[in-house]
Amino acid sequence: MRASILIPYARLDEVDGRRTHFDLREANWQHLADDWDVVIGLGKVFWGKTEARHLVDIINQTDYVDDSDAEQKLGQPMINVNFHRDWGSVALFVLPGFREPEWPGRDGRLRTALPVSIHDPEPIYESGAEEHHVDFAGRWTHTLGDWDLGLSHFHGTSREPRLNVVADQGGRLVLQQSFDIIDQTGVDIQATKGAWLWKFEGISRWSGQADSHFLAAVGGFEYTVYDLFETGSDLGLLLEYLYDGRNSGAPQTAAQDDVFAGARVTLNDVQDTSALIGFVIDRHTGASVIAIEAERRIGDSFKLEIDGGVIVGAPTTDFILFGRRKDDFLQARLLYYF
Repeated sequence: MRASILIPYARLDEVDGRRTHFDLREANWQHLADDWDVVIGLGKVFWGKTEARHLVDIINQTDYVDDSDAEQKLGQPMINVNFHRDWGSVALFVLPGFREPEWPGRDGRLRTALPVSIHDPEPIYESGAEEHHVDFAGRWTHTLGDWDLGLSHFHGTSREPRLNVVADQGGRLVLQQSFDIIDQTGVDIQATKGAWLWKFEGISRWSGQADSHFLAAVGGFEYTVYDLFETGSDLGLLLEYLYDGRNSGAPQTAAQDDVFAGARVTLNDVQDTSALIGFVIDRHTGASVIAIEAERRIGDSFKLEIDGGVIVGAPTTDFILFGRRKDDFLQARLLYYF
């Protein structure tokens, strides 16, 4: 069986010209056989199990002009071949080309304290092929009873840039992007034990140019209370710990020693209504990020999505959170399906 997918995306921003853009999230051709399939073109691939952070999810580049929670991704050029056997499924990827990200401008919101430079100065690449470097990745997945297992490896241009403070041609301070060639090995595990979901993701990443090697992990659980107060609704309670041991030679992150806690309500109604509220707190500084996500179908063709975030108590030493300390937001999306 053969199929094609085309998913365009456009955004118009009246304040920040950088946030006005058009993208093809997916545009590919697929061939599906009994025990294998292939995808050629622009695709989106998700890897991971945990809620607060998706460490192993590395195929697609984050869309920083649309991103509030690292969930919005750019389509990635790929040749993806998948094999399905009794001992598991293997996904192999050839990724011919790197999607250089856009960032909000000086007037944009949800950005770093200093704007990230796009052209002045140009990004720095470790590879002489720059954005034309061909990357490779592979992943094995398998289910053993209550356990869902994943083991992956990626070699290529890092989807996370190092950001260095420099001056542009006008003498203004900006952040220059630097993209290293990395090797990242990841593991993701989920165990289903009755009402409990135990989740774990861990990575080991090497970067030769930045002389950086580090380990990072996210682990925790989700416990579901079914038929809450005999209403037919379910309540999920989530708790995860986030660790990241990267040094100064790696891209910056705010999630180095944090705790995530949240609650998910699923009404199990015909409109498929659900909501998640949670917060991540830094164990050292006390800085926290509070987030909410909700969605509900309206009629046969519409879907309403709401998400928002608030940053509380970000210290000046936190490069990531301090720059976004005044960027509390709430947004609504109305999707139409046809």
